Amino acid sequence: MIQAERIGGVSRALRFVSLSRIRNALRGVPKVALVLFIIFIFCAIFGNELAPHDPQQANFAAALTPPFWQEGGSFEYPLGTDHLGRCMLSRLLAGAQLAAILSFTVVTIATIIGVVVALISGYLGGWVDMILMRITDAFFCMPFLIFAILFAAVLGPSMRNLIFIMVFFGWAGGARVLRGEVLRIKHGDFVSLAVVAGASKSRIMFRHLFPSLINLMIVGATLGLGGVILGEAGLSFIGLGIPPPAPAWGQMCAMGRDYLYGAWWMSTLPGLAIFFVVLSVNLLGDWLRFRLDPKFRQL
Repeated sequence: MIQAERIGGVSRALRFVSLSRIRNALRGVPKVALVLFIIFIFCAIFGNELAPHDPQQANFAAALTPPFWQEGGSFEYPLGTDHLGRCMLSRLLAGAQLAAILSFTVVTIATIIGVVVALISGYLGGWVDMILMRITDAFFCMPFLIFAILFAAVLGPSMRNLIFIMVFFGWAGGARVLRGEVLRIKHGDFVSLAVVAGASKSRIMFRHLFPSLINLMIVGATLGLGGVILGEAGLSFIGLGIPPPAPAWGQMCAMGRDYLYGAWWMSTLPGLAIFFVVLSVNLLGDWLRFRLDPKFRQL
């Protein structure tokens, strides 16, 4: 009996500690942005199961069916159909999956490249730092839209090419920010102790300096998600992103341009999806910046 009470008390204490930690970690989080981001991730993961129809299956008999709340709408197609009779809800869910795959892939690869460049450049210094930073500055100064259009036109529209283009232009900004942090912390006592202990340069960079960059990496990656989604939408809108019939949100907006007056939902719904996802990601990124940056925590 006593043992059971002890076990119950321990479990309640652990539950209290875990809940208090969660509350403390989420203190000040923009709740609406968090809910929108969770919905986006949920739709990206379970979109195939939630979609009522095949997002690429045309049904010309149901073309331009309005959403269910408008006259002529149907619950069979809750958000209406496009000019080919494809279910808008199913296409929005499939588009969320494409946006999530693309944005997380681009941000992950670009962050890895930026971290490696920042560590090597910031810690080694000298001519290595000079060469790497001049290369980084050259990439950072390139006008993204012009060169992205050029690369997309030469390579052709595809998911793989779009990932390559956005990584090609997306790593430089993060590398510059992280290099500044490496320059700030590389003269710390923990680094000096590692040098005295005989640690190699690679071990110091990736074992001792890298953990100090994780907070900046998380903030930069979160803010970068919104930029990647907007960039993909822009390129898809002009026909240089993910090619049809894949339901990319930017491409869906482009296809609805000729039907704005009669079928407003074709462009408006994917446009709203882009707006709310990018807004939620940016708000969460700002919140993370204030939570994880020691300079802001002291204010």
